[in-house]
This record gives sequence, structure tokens and C-alpha cells, in this order.
Amino acid sequence: MTPLLLKSPTVWGLLARRAEESPDAALVVDGFSGVRLNCAQVLQAAERLAAALLAQGVQPGSVLTWQLPTGLGAFVLQLALARLCVVQNPMISLYGPAEVEAVLRRNRSQFYLVPQDGAQGLEGRAQALLARLSSNGPQLIVLPDELPQGDPATLPAPPGDGNPVRWIYLTSGTTAELKGARHTDESLLRAGLNLAQAVQAGPGDVGTIAFPIAHVGGMMNTILLLASGASAVLLPRYQPAEAVAIFARHGVTVTGGSTAHYQALLAEQRRDPKQILLPTLRLLSGGGAPKPPDLVAQVHDELGCVLAHAYGMTEAPLMASCRATHSQEQLAHSDGAVVDGMELRIVNSQGTEAANGEDGEIRVRGPGVFKGYTDESLNAAAFDDEGWFRTGDLGRLRPDGHVAVTGRLKDVIIRKGENISAREIEDLLSGHPRVGAVAVIGLPDTERGERVCAVVEPRVAGEHLDFAGMVAWFEKAGVMRQKIPEQLELMDRLPRMASLNKISKAELRLRFQGPPPH
Repeated sequence: MTPLLLKSPTVWGLLARRAEESPDAALVVDGFSGVRLNCAQVLQAAERLAAALLAQGVQPGSVLTWQLPTGLGAFVLQLALARLCVVQNPMISLYGPAEVEAVLRRNRSQFYLVPQDGAQGLEGRAQALLARLSSNGPQLIVLPDELPQGDPATLPAPPGDGNPVRWIYLTSGTTAELKGARHTDESLLRAGLNLAQAVQAGPGDVGTIAFPIAHVGGMMNTILLLASGASAVLLPRYQPAEAVAIFARHGVTVTGGSTAHYQALLAEQRRDPKQILLPTLRLLSGGGAPKPPDLVAQVHDELGCVLAHAYGMTEAPLMASCRATHSQEQLAHSDGAVVDGMELRIVNSQGTEAANGEDGEIRVRGPGVFKGYTDESLNAAAFDDEGWFRTGDLGRLRPDGHVAVTGRLKDVIIRKGENISAREIEDLLSGHPRVGAVAVIGLPDTERGERVCAVVEPRVAGEHLDFAGMVAWFEKAGVMRQKIPEQLELMDRLPRMASLNKISKAELRLRFQGPPPH
């Protein structure tokens, strides 16, 4: 039975309801310092910060880009800006000056907010950047650790309508240039509430925000906390050994993030397989990257909990999700059931709706879908004539109603005219005991058109897979010979993108695009 979830048409309204319902209940705790804020304290801090920003010239409707690490300050800030009805553009703290400048220009940001972290940190970089932009740049706001406090009596009326666009989240997808996805309170609330239902979150749960809080997953998890009454441990960085120790100290029951987070927790557990590192943990939940099927059994057997993967992206943060109540087969071989209020359709290569079990492009519509990109020239290609968002993902609808994501349109390798799914090969190879992570890419080839290349990171440092062992693994699985990679590359660590720790195939293609090795 799903615990009772609070609801509101706006993010701020949801915080107000939670603070009224359970003012003294813990909401967030700093994993390093142990400083804890309850619901009433978060509401009060957000109101006072909103008033302080208003006094600095930030008005309802202002466009403000902020760049803070995950922590109490960022958690309160996003809610303060929601109270002030600002159009906020969170940006993860790892993005550099070139990316920041491009985003500030494209979004026409009037304010740029960074932490007070000195000349060598974000503060110093922001000052140098804005000096270069001179009069064309936004106003810089530096946020100290001790959040400024204004007079809440100066604030305008709180927001009551969740339909206006008040959020811009950044995504790179398969392109190099960051795109701004425009969201409303309604679209984010839909995703966060569906996530809370999927993980069965309740007041007894202690969660985490494993994604950088400036990622759309940060707000999804914030909404989960406010709706369910759960609390969360916040970490400004995710270093597995350190994170596990902190999670154990605080009795974390739900964590996750993306596939890289699952694998990192497994790696820590394997250092001491005789003792469960996180005995309170009941669920790993996350998305944003493909999940090898074998991970479900590994998490169950080694971590002693359920892995319930979900399907979403910045533009549509939650489309489908697994639950702990789903079967082992569903958990391993699907990305979950379609969530409330969302519609999914599969469109085949002829442009018609695919039959159940037939692969095609996944398209989605519903209240949890974004309202288009900040660069309006991208929107015509992003949506079809009926308003369905083209995800660019390949997948199928199963007879049980679950969605199985099978790859990306751009990840189909055409080898001698044969379409080969990179995801299928990755899933097969990920089960090999020497494979920790794998990316399969297509590389230009004069004979084949494209050749299949597998790039492998070892499960145990120094224990690398060899070519003969890879071939034998595929032959044992009984796959067609054309799917066996012609090229195997070994890396101690695969390159990953900053936002989701997702493997960067673009970087791998550049690195290995030369003539095949002999």
C-alpha cells in the first residue's frame, strides 16, 4: 500500500503543506557536518532567503542561473526561488566557464548566483567570466554559507498556479552543446509524485540525492521528500567509500542515482563480501542510463536489496518505473510500467504505431513533459505533428505493460546493411565476470560500413578481458556472429559525462575512430 502523499499545484505550496503537517520532522541533513533542518526550518530559511534576494533586485519572473554543489544551501535556494516565482536555471557545479557563458547568453540570465568559495572556486571563475562579459553579463550574486535573511513581510503573494514555466534544466544528450529544457511546477510535481509512488516512500525512509541537486533529479527527489515525509542525506560529492560510511551512519533506506552509482555500491560491497555494508537499505532507485539485466541479481544477492530502475530524461523526467513489488524478470528486463498521467507510444521505421513487442522510437506526451527548449529552433524536430515528444530512444511495449528500452536511435550500428543494437551487445557482455562497465560503439569501416567495437572497463582492477575470451562469451550465448565485436578496447576507466556519470560514447568514438588494430 502506497503511503499517503501530500499534493499541491505548486512546489512552494507543497513545502508549505509539509511544514504545516509535520513541522518538527527532519527533512534534510548535511552528510558531513550532521547539521539537520526540519520542515519548519526549511520553510523559514527559504522565505527569508527569498526576501533577501528580492532586496538585491531579484524579482518574480527574473531569469536566474545558479551553480551550487549539493548541500543545504542549494536545497533551500531552489525553494526560495520557487517562492519568489523566479525562472531558475540550475547548473551543476562541474560545468566550466565556456559552458556557463554559453548558457548565460542563451537563457538571457539577469542574475548568476554562485557560492562564496574564494578566488580558486566558482566565485573566482564567475568574477573573471563576468569581467570579460562586461556590461552584457548578468548581475553576480555570491551566496555565503550562512544564508542571508530578509523580511518575509516584503514578499509578494506566494504562487498559486503551477502552469507557468519557472524552471530551465540543462541537458547535453548526444550533442556537445547544452540545451535548456523548460519546465513548470506541474511537470516537475508530476515526476516527483510518481517517483514517490514508485519507491513507496514514507516518513520512515531516509533517502539521498545522489544526482547533483542542480540536475532535474534533484527537484524530483525534493518533491518526493515533501510529498512523502521522508528525509534525505545530502553530499556535495559522491565518493563511494565515503558515501557508504555516511549512508550507514544515517541509516539510509533508499538511494540510487544512475547505473554508475549502483556499480560503485557493488564495488564497495565486494571489498568486504561477508558483511552487508548498508543493512538498512531496502531499495536502489534511479535512471538516466541503461541498466544491464545482471545488475538486478547482483544487487539482490550482494547488497541485500531491490534494484528498481526507472526510465526518464531531462525533458520527461519520469516516464516509466519499476517497483519493489515487480517480478525479478520485470526488474531485470524492463524499465518499468508507464507512470500515472503519461502516455507512451512506439513508432516503427515506417512512421506508424508499432505492435506490442515490436521495436521502434519511444514517444511520450502528458503533463510530465517539458514545454520545449530555450532554443526554439530545436522544438520542431523535438515534437511530432500530434505533440508527442521524440525521445530518440528505441524500445518496445511488452505484453505486461512494461517498457523495455533497447537503445538509442543514434546507437544503431549498421554493419554490412545489418542493423545491430549496441544496447543488446552491452547487456550480453556486461554479464561477463571480468566486465565492470562496457560501451559498444560503431566505428567507420571501409569494408563493413561500420564495425562493432566494445570498450571495456574491468570489474576488478588489472583483470582485463581478452579478445578470445570475449568471442567465447558471445558464442556461448548463441548470438549471431555478426553481432560479435570485431574490436575490443580496454580502459581502466571509461570516460563519463559530468551530470549523470553516464559513459560518453562521443568521446570513445573520437578516441578509437582510426584504422582497426591488426
